[in-house]
Amino acid sequence: MNINIEIPTSLEEITLSQYKRFLNIQKQTEESHFLNAKAIEIFCDIDLKDVMRLKVADFNIITNKINLLFEQKPKLVQTFKLENVHYGFIPQLDDMTLGEYIDIDTYIGDWENMEKTMNVLYRPIVSKIKKRYAIKEYDVNTSDALLDMPLSAVLSSIFFLWNLGNDLSKTILKYLEAEQGTNLMQSQTLTENGVGINQSTRYLTEILNGLKISLN
Repeated sequence: MNINIEIPTSLEEITLSQYKRFLNIQKQTEESHFLNAKAIEIFCDIDLKDVMRLKVADFNIITNKINLLFEQKPKLVQTFKLENVHYGFIPQLDDMTLGEYIDIDTYIGDWENMEKTMNVLYRPIVSKIKKRYAIKEYDVNTSDALLDMPLSAVLSSIFFLWNLGNDLSKTILKYLEAEQGTNLMQSQTLTENGVGINQSTRYLTEILNGLKISLN
């Protein structure tokens, strides 16, 4: 029996919602053959019964191709198109509001709610001049729209924030001092209590390690 399978060639062809589905299955079992079969089912968008009809050699080839996608070091995806809407990565992190930062810090380590983090980082582009663009004001109620965003953007932004950890921490401390009247000692207390970027950086490291993405 011939089975036509479209194997994704990049993480752009895998959505956040697909990856979340796979992670939920991964929580339930560690059996490698079944997990690989579910990966093919989800990422190649075919029925599991058809996956089971594959020759072992073909099954292994497809599995290896999918695994290789997650071993690449991602470069930040600044813009992407979803449902005829162009989204852009937040242009100026130092312009981030306290509310936006808190939502990132709250959900960055939670794959169940990763779209909420992405909803802060990627927003519809409202104007653009050459490579410069402005994005829509943050709306906490629009996160579900990003469930079908490309996984390449998700992972690249996580990797970007991991690299930016120390700089972002300094930015947030300066913001708290300037806008909230919080002195440096109080700000440091916030980060030590798990509210700041230090905790998020640990989450990001765990996420990246789990994906086998090189941190070097």
